[in-house]
Amino acid sequence: MKKFLSLLLAVMMMASVLAGCGGDTQADDAGTQEPAQDSTPAPAATGSELIFTTGGSSGTYYAFGSVLAGQVGSSTATKVTAVEGKGSQGNIELMEMEGAQLGFVQSDVMSYAYEGTNLFADFGKVDCFSTVAALYMEQVQIVTCDPSIKTVADLEGKNVSIGDSGSGVYYNAIDVLGAYGLTEDDINPTYQGFGDSAEALKDGAIDAAFVVAGAPTTAITELSSSKDTYLVSLDDEHIDALIAKSPYYSKYVIPADTYGLDSDTTTVAVGAVVIARDDVSDDDVYNFVSGVFDNIDAITAVHAKGAELNLDFAASVTSVPYHPGAAKYFAEQGITVPTK
Repeated sequence: MKKFLSLLLAVMMMASVLAGCGGDTQADDAGTQEPAQDSTPAPAATGSELIFTTGGSSGTYYAFGSVLAGQVGSSTATKVTAVEGKGSQGNIELMEMEGAQLGFVQSDVMSYAYEGTNLFADFGKVDCFSTVAALYMEQVQIVTCDPSIKTVADLEGKNVSIGDSGSGVYYNAIDVLGAYGLTEDDINPTYQGFGDSAEALKDGAIDAAFVVAGAPTTAITELSSSKDTYLVSLDDEHIDALIAKSPYYSKYVIPADTYGLDSDTTTVAVGAVVIARDDVSDDDVYNFVSGVFDNIDAITAVHAKGAELNLDFAASVTSVPYHPGAAKYFAEQGITVPTK
């Protein structure tokens, strides 16, 4: 794993060199442009150049992260380069290796890292980071092109993608299957990311896939444009049982018009959180938070996830303390958050 991460670090740093400081000019997957430069004076007079690891290009992390990087760079003295990442676990491990200063993570995965459990049982505890802000909810989306798959129980014996091996998606899938009395052995699992899962569904190679990302997710949107696509709902009884066992989940309803479906989809979600290495300056983290939350309208005009930005939710994380730079911004808004 350490050798793999070292190689990943080298590749990502090369990508950042090739991109220069262009993170503030990237667009989301739909070809949308970054927000126009905000005329508001930079919150802090000093700033650095930061690498912000997101996710694969077919997911929400990369699309939304690129927009955030552009907005922070255009409205503050801190320049942020958003780069593709391996998702929550990979982003945290790369941060521990000093390969990035900021990263997108699932709220459950960052708790695993901070406590050295689940995904991080073998890698070891990672606590070199702090919370910057919770931004939106990531829905557990069970995607299929087979209309006969209507419940999680129907996945038994089917070919199901449950995310990259050891990923946050993998653990979410195991949790949801477990709530219905199923295990990994009760399905024919494949271990694929969002884009590969969508291609496998399109080709009929798999029957269903778990995708954990903010809806709408590019991979699902593109799949639904070429093939009849359905989302599998969870019922209240099993949602309640899941939340009782794993309280970092919350119930969430995906509106039908998100993907042009016939009905709403009831599922569970975890939080999408931005974290920062502890040694990132207070000014830079302050600039990131202010660059985002002082410009919500501009961000929303570019990416739909901007409409979900909310200060109270941003300050709601309790499992990992906040960075002092973030705490300073929240304090100015009358909100107190825990720090180390």
